[in-house]
Amino acid sequence: MALVKAFESVRPDKQYAHLVAALPYDVMNCEEAYKMAENNKYSFLHIDRAEIDLPQGVDLYDKKVYEKAKENLYSMISGGVFKKDNKPSLYIYRLIMNGRSQTGIVGCVSIDEYLNNTIKKHEYTKPDKEQDRINHVDICNANTGPIFLTYKKKDSINDIVKSCTYNEPEYDFVSSDGIRHTVWIIDSKKVAEIIEDFKEVSSLYIADGHHRAASAVKVGLKRRKQYPDYTGNEEFNYFLAVMFPSDELNILDYNRVVKDLNGFNEEEFMNQIKSNFTVFKCNDKNPYRPEERHTFGMYLNDKWYKLIAKKGTFNEEDSIDSLDVSILQNNLITPVLGITDPKSDKRIDFVGGIRGLKELERRVHKDMKVAFSMYPTSMEEIIRVADEGKVMPAKSTWFEPKLRSGLFIHLL
Repeated sequence: MALVKAFESVRPDKQYAHLVAALPYDVMNCEEAYKMAENNKYSFLHIDRAEIDLPQGVDLYDKKVYEKAKENLYSMISGGVFKKDNKPSLYIYRLIMNGRSQTGIVGCVSIDEYLNNTIKKHEYTKPDKEQDRINHVDICNANTGPIFLTYKKKDSINDIVKSCTYNEPEYDFVSSDGIRHTVWIIDSKKVAEIIEDFKEVSSLYIADGHHRAASAVKVGLKRRKQYPDYTGNEEFNYFLAVMFPSDELNILDYNRVVKDLNGFNEEEFMNQIKSNFTVFKCNDKNPYRPEERHTFGMYLNDKWYKLIAKKGTFNEEDSIDSLDVSILQNNLITPVLGITDPKSDKRIDFVGGIRGLKELERRVHKDMKVAFSMYPTSMEEIIRVADEGKVMPAKSTWFEPKLRSGLFIHLL
């Protein structure tokens, strides 16, 4: 049973929504955040990446950064940029990218359902990144970025959502990257219907935002210790989420680039990989984009190759071993290139599919030696791994479009 809760959102006044909405804090570095927020005092990056308003070189984890985030948030609330709704609501958030739409429900979900695995995970989290968001949530006293959740499609929920989108939207704008963002407020009667329908949804799955979710839960548990007389209804027992039916989500490839060939020359390297992959040279000058599972593109010395994993190199019955990211790691990146821990090894880097395959060529010409294009992980694979209580390898999924932060804030 998935427990979804309506909440009194703090959100931008209509005239500011398109200026406030910002990409998630973790898809950019400090310099990129500064440029994105430059000349826009309303950008939510002044809250999510408050170091941009402090002297250059400040430690990103310094308490001053979180205090500045809090100052900026409550200054924008008192200044009328944000307003708080006067009654608990749920909201509909639709994103359209390249003509493809996904429509989700914005609400709060229970930290207890995260703890009992009704809300399922498929990634590990890193302690330093968790602590960063714990500090941010705790000091700001708010969930400032929604967790991206998904669930197996339920027709009754889809029908309610569809009926609400015939109404006049609260926000409707196109962001600088061409993505259209539309928000509707759900009326009270349909809010109650949606909450009841979600009780028949057995599981929610984290698509993106594992660190934000883990941090929100730990802040909630900390507050429980601080307030031992809590009833369970307090806002800190819930965190902000947007929930999408899984059949509407779009996962892009998450590609790899490597600095060197681990001491092999090109001929030796090619001979090494042929033991586990069938290799075809691509005659087309365009980058090779894999068209099915267990195939890979490789860019080396200004040439593209197609690699097909040989039978016996993976176990199709194993939800982790059969992932393409595992096949490439276990049969090429580790044994041939000598990279055993891709999370920490500085010889490998990862390129989200939104940047395109030409970015792989650019990186090879600039600072890398070889690149690999991947076939995207599927939602079915993610759900299978999560249902089995397993964890995917690092950098397995890249979801697009990215949810914008700042359109909804949940005060604790």
